[in-house]
Amino acid sequence: MSAIEVAGVWKFYGDFPALREVSFNVEAGTCLALLGRNGAGKTTLLRIIAGLSRAGRGQVRILGGEAREQAARARIGILGHGISLYDELSAFENLRLFGRLYGLADPAKSALAWLERTGLERVRHGLVREFSRGMRQRLAVARAFLHDPSVLLLDEPFTSLDDRAIALLQGLLCDAVAQGRTVVLSTHQLREALELATRVALLVRGRLAHAGPRTDEMLEDTGWLYRHYGEAP
Repeated sequence: MSAIEVAGVWKFYGDFPALREVSFNVEAGTCLALLGRNGAGKTTLLRIIAGLSRAGRGQVRILGGEAREQAARARIGILGHGISLYDELSAFENLRLFGRLYGLADPAKSALAWLERTGLERVRHGLVREFSRGMRQRLAVARAFLHDPSVLLLDEPFTSLDDRAIALLQGLLCDAVAQGRTVVLSTHQLREALELATRVALLVRGRLAHAGPRTDEMLEDTGWLYRHYGEAP
């Protein structure tokens, strides 16, 4: 079963096509590494998949539903460039608020569990505006996982994380895939992405240059994919 279906997606900014007829499916329980250089269209595509932006042409379906429908969006966990936390609330208050918005049965209990799991339990009452970038990123990770989403969309999730936090996130993503969840991961940190991925998709200037299984060859030589497909039109 396809958890994500991207069919003929175009996105225009004025007359400029940021995405050009992109099509691929992501099966449930897989991890897709979405790769490409700066400006290739990765963030634009992730926002369309998340239902945060509308495609100029084409369609995206999440678990059988249209991506911009509320039912589909409620089953997605998102970690993007804009961390989207409330600076004047504490870490606990942020997660409890999002738990309420997601309709969790016990938002406070879920918030405390994820603060502990991400190593933030001791600073649960600290204001987010006083947190370091790395601490904010870990809190954003907790928020993305809080409501037990079926699909996780992550844009540069390893940014500002130390080695310990990277290992934590990798473990969470491995667990998510093992439990049948679907992960789409966009990052410039190829080693971390390829270690997690079961499939890869490469965008080059808004076009899908390659999509297929992640091979051992890609893992052994992280530049292999770009050398073979990076100059596709």
